[in-house]
Amino acid sequence: MSEIIEMPVPAITFPEFNFAEGELLLINKPYKWTSFDVVGKLRNSFKPLKLKVGHAGTLDPLATGLLIICTGKLTKQIDTFQAQEKEYTGTMTLGATTPSFDMETEVDQEYPTDHITEPQIHAATAAFIGDIQQYPPAHSAVKVNGERLYVKARLGEKTELRLRNVTVSAFEITRIALPEVDFHIVCSKGTYIRSLVSDFGAALNSGAYLSKLTRTRSGDFLLDNAFEVQELVAHIRSLKQA
Repeated sequence: MSEIIEMPVPAITFPEFNFAEGELLLINKPYKWTSFDVVGKLRNSFKPLKLKVGHAGTLDPLATGLLIICTGKLTKQIDTFQAQEKEYTGTMTLGATTPSFDMETEVDQEYPTDHITEPQIHAATAAFIGDIQQYPPAHSAVKVNGERLYVKARLGEKTELRLRNVTVSAFEITRIALPEVDFHIVCSKGTYIRSLVSDFGAALNSGAYLSKLTRTRSGDFLLDNAFEVQELVAHIRSLKQA
């Protein structure tokens, strides 16, 4: 029997932080956490120090990946970071739709997919590259008359949605295993990937909903350089104890 050699796990290296003066923290947002959950977790870890903490660019609860958190004086620059180009990888499921355009709600309608070919899937991306218009999902954080759309949707209220102008710089299909289709997207601030997926399904004379999404980049900041929430919180608490 060959000898099993256990390799040491490299220790996480944290930079020197000055949270009060202002820090930009890259976080890998966990699945089913809201962006505000991450902000709250970090804010609580700073107590009793009272700090401003905010995020630059909301991620849906079912999405994972890069979330930029700003503390202290750096919160004044949130709008600048939020305006930067975003990059995502994800999976859509063809042949069905949901009210939320993702898996937060149950499938409400099913569609045929046997007419869809791989060349058609690849070709359909062309219509979604460049400057395009899209409606935000009814289940979204967009405000109408001061109220979030998802609040109205959960109450069963109908709301007139307005088209938004967004830019998609790249839209590539990376895997096809129907009903699942993997993709890679580079887009502007304010682009709803859920809406794009829903429109993509309609363009194929079928339906589609978003079943997985990960933000891998925001501006020059990469998910590869992000901290896990619990690891960073544990580090902050160890600094306080020291």
